[in-house]
Amino acid sequence: MNQRFKRPIIEFGITAVMLLGLPPLGVWLAGMPLRGYFEFPPGPRTIAHAPFSWTVFALYAVLIAASVLPLLFRALQSARRLPPKPPPAAVLPWWGWAGAAAGLVFWGLAWTRFKWFASFQPHTFTPLWLGYILVVNALCLRRNGCSLMTCRPFYFLALFPVSAAFWWFFEYLNRFVQNWQYAGAHFDAAQYFWYATLSFSTVLPAVLSTRELIRPQAWLQNGFRHFLKPCCRRPRLAAVGVLILAAGGLSGIGVWPDTFFSLLWIAPLLIILSLQILFHEPSLLTEVAAGDWRTVVASALAALVCGWFWEMWNAGSLAHWTYSVPYVQRFKIFEMPALGYAGYLPFGLECAVIGALIDRSG
Repeated sequence: MNQRFKRPIIEFGITAVMLLGLPPLGVWLAGMPLRGYFEFPPGPRTIAHAPFSWTVFALYAVLIAASVLPLLFRALQSARRLPPKPPPAAVLPWWGWAGAAAGLVFWGLAWTRFKWFASFQPHTFTPLWLGYILVVNALCLRRNGCSLMTCRPFYFLALFPVSAAFWWFFEYLNRFVQNWQYAGAHFDAAQYFWYATLSFSTVLPAVLSTRELIRPQAWLQNGFRHFLKPCCRRPRLAAVGVLILAAGGLSGIGVWPDTFFSLLWIAPLLIILSLQILFHEPSLLTEVAAGDWRTVVASALAALVCGWFWEMWNAGSLAHWTYSVPYVQRFKIFEMPALGYAGYLPFGLECAVIGALIDRSG
């Protein structure tokens, strides 16, 4: 097997084994029953999460602010130094207008309850997001002269099936913490699998297409091409340590879900980045170590933008999800508690890592 293709497969395989195997292993070692975690489709919520805590809320808020504010200040400083830029002269392609029209139509249908549309009412998510993906790629083409859909069609198409598998991992991990649950529509196991897979297939194309729209922005290019250069003298030793900590946290995610729930979003990223360091593979950390934060910032921001639309469109849809997050379940924006939006930031980096793995193995 070609080495270029082999390494990403090994990295993904190890990550998959850890994500799939460690949570039930921890539950089994703790002497707890496993059956409920594998019910399909998922049953009603069985975990009684810890109530809201101002102490924990403040602690999370401080940690999030410490991570985000330096990047925000840098972005604002960069934007202030830039002269006003005239709007692009190119015309939006016809399929971009078609995507916008489809998005508006399905947005309206998602939030209304027409009797003639009742049998299709639970299935508005996928066409709504396909419209979004078309619009974002059209804007990229208009502004940059290129988009994932037009300039890298095979890569763009590959994102859809990989995206479906990618999100199923998060659905699996959520079984052990039960931070979100689907409501409004009921399907048998086969229907649930296929309808959910179709919806999940739009995640990576949406986030990575949005990143392509953000990436060329002057404030990003000028502000984050040369930024902080974190230094680690023994990166491989640090990678082993992080890998052990991630493994321990995943093993405890089902035993202490209120303590380790945030690892649902962080652990996959830590595992893949650690493996890439151990295998001497290029990664997001390679760019960051050189002071180049453009991919990190663009990816995190792209996921946050998509997150806003996910939560907004979810709020009025028949088939929707609700949240139950320990300690911070307050100050909701749509269905999501305010601090929960921070989870989209590492999720954007995970989308970037998976996108890069697809790119390297192509």
